[in-house]
Amino acid sequence: MAADEQEQGITAYLALGSNIDNREFYLQQAIAELNEQDGITVTAVSSIYETEPVGYVDQSAFLNMVLEVRTVLSAEVLLSVMLAIENHLGRTRDLRWGPRTIDLDMLLYGEHRLTTPDLVVPHPRMHERAFVLVPLAEVLYNRQDAAFEFISAQLEKLEGKEGVVLWKKAQ
Repeated sequence: MAADEQEQGITAYLALGSNIDNREFYLQQAIAELNEQDGITVTAVSSIYETEPVGYVDQSAFLNMVLEVRTVLSAEVLLSVMLAIENHLGRTRDLRWGPRTIDLDMLLYGEHRLTTPDLVVPHPRMHERAFVLVPLAEVLYNRQDAAFEFISAQLEKLEGKEGVVLWKKAQ
């Protein structure tokens, strides 16, 4: 991270999903835990959307949302914080795309492009997932910049948007 980014921070976008037990509780708890971390401030929150599962479909519907955060942490450290929060909230990885208390994915980290064994940013499949693009476009809407235009264009081309249903409006 460049020196000016370290001082001012980077804007990152994180996707959250939950489909076990009290889904909204897990989303809200993850937001609170992110906000409690040194070097991370949640700056915008999308509405919550309910969606059918993708991949492994024999499971309950998900609640999904996107957060905008400002962070002075590197992408790798931010990822480790996200994984620690998942672990704290009881996330298990028994089945790929299986049920989970909470799932945190880093979608964007500033304008950086990263490929490591543990992290690829921008998220390599976000453009295929309406349950990610709908809340991401909502959070980006006020910016009306190139990122918003790109995500909106991707969303226009994507099928399956009707499966992403507003569950609770952002406050």
